[in-house]
Amino acid sequence: MDVLEFIATNLFNEVSILIGLITAVGLLLQRKPVEDVVGGAIRATIGIIILFIGVDVFVGGLASFQAIVSSAVGLDPPSSSNTLDEFLGTHGSDVALVITLGFVVHLVLVRVLKTRYVYLTGHLLFWMAVVITASLVQVFGELDRWQLVLVGSVVAGCYWTVQPLFIAPMMRRVIGSDDWGYGHTSSSVAWLSGKLAPFVGDPRQHDVEQVRLPKRLSFFKDVTVSTAVVIGLIMLVGLAFADGGVVDEQAAAYDPEINPWVWGVIAALRFAAGIAILLYGVRMFLAEIVPAFTGISEKAIPGSRPALDAPTIFPVAPTAVMVGFVSTTATFLVLMGVFAAAGWFVLVPPMIMLFFVGAGAAVFGNAFGGWRGAVLAGVVTGVSLAFGQWLGWNLLSDTAPELATLADPDWYLMILLLLGLGELFSGVGDNGVLLAGLVVVAVFGVWAWLLKRLQRREATALAESEEQPEASRER
Repeated sequence: MDVLEFIATNLFNEVSILIGLITAVGLLLQRKPVEDVVGGAIRATIGIIILFIGVDVFVGGLASFQAIVSSAVGLDPPSSSNTLDEFLGTHGSDVALVITLGFVVHLVLVRVLKTRYVYLTGHLLFWMAVVITASLVQVFGELDRWQLVLVGSVVAGCYWTVQPLFIAPMMRRVIGSDDWGYGHTSSSVAWLSGKLAPFVGDPRQHDVEQVRLPKRLSFFKDVTVSTAVVIGLIMLVGLAFADGGVVDEQAAAYDPEINPWVWGVIAALRFAAGIAILLYGVRMFLAEIVPAFTGISEKAIPGSRPALDAPTIFPVAPTAVMVGFVSTTATFLVLMGVFAAAGWFVLVPPMIMLFFVGAGAAVFGNAFGGWRGAVLAGVVTGVSLAFGQWLGWNLLSDTAPELATLADPDWYLMILLLLGLGELFSGVGDNGVLLAGLVVVAVFGVWAWLLKRLQRREATALAESEEQPEASRER
């Protein structure tokens, strides 16, 4: 138990260490000299640390932004009978076991089924394990530890295996290669955005990175500048309507002597700086992990690729990132007003999810529908996060309801799946959880088989299309 908890806490939950070790292993398998192994591993680790420094900078801005927006619209968070901290206090060790054993299940499935993508988004390994554990406890009650860990590990391993696989064809279109997969719990809205985007725009004609702007607005083409301007305007409008005490508290956390309006401008600039740091870190660690993973792909898990976090696609279309964030936030705020007026639920704007999930989906939307697709992706994301928060809070009210306000769209789907199976097998007794686990294995197994078969057909069709022009030239 101690060893497994140590691994879960100090390896899977520390992404920089995980990526550094995998880089080192990949280089060793390629028989690289020691200086290349040490240098590559350290550069990859530092790249991840730089990425998270950028995340910390602008997440601080997001937290302030969320406080100001919530105050401006007069929000109070919903109440619950239990908390996430209380749940982790009683089931934290179960979560650690689910992460560690689930990742072993995942590696076995990738190796045996040849599904290619190894899920390396460390913090989401943790959060998906929490979601699965909380859902199982919510619907089946206090289970024997072996049942909870066994079923949780299998469900988690299946998810980490199939998630990068089903979105892989779209991901290849987004990044223009198969160097890495998309390992993020926003995959459902990213996939949906990619499917809907062609109905509203053309990726070549409406590419957001190629949009022409008047000369005096050309500074918006620089994503750092446009981020600072857009967030600054939103922040200043929020300050005008927010409670003075909340504003003073947020500003004082930065500097007790600063004027709140000046702080609002600085907060926007720090937000933009955080994104710039994040993008630099992404480029740095990708430059190391992608070539290093060749060793693992050739020796340990043949043909495999790393499945990586959403920010790895942000450099592909940085303007789409900003469009997605603004569109997602606007959609969520509109729905927040609708929910309040209808008396349904008090939505809390989850700014971190609105940014990361909306930005990732918008990059997919842009790849398939240009700027119009990016805007649509934001709408899809905003709707999914609003209704998902409403459902998730009520469904997990007895375990960890705060997960609903921290959630990505795939979390909501996993909650609905497990709670639905729990209701289906509620009359079976203690073995109901085992039956639910078997159903999940069967569904994910068939899904993986169908995806692999479809992708083989696509690869064959692509190869034939490339051979035809060659044959024509020979004739």
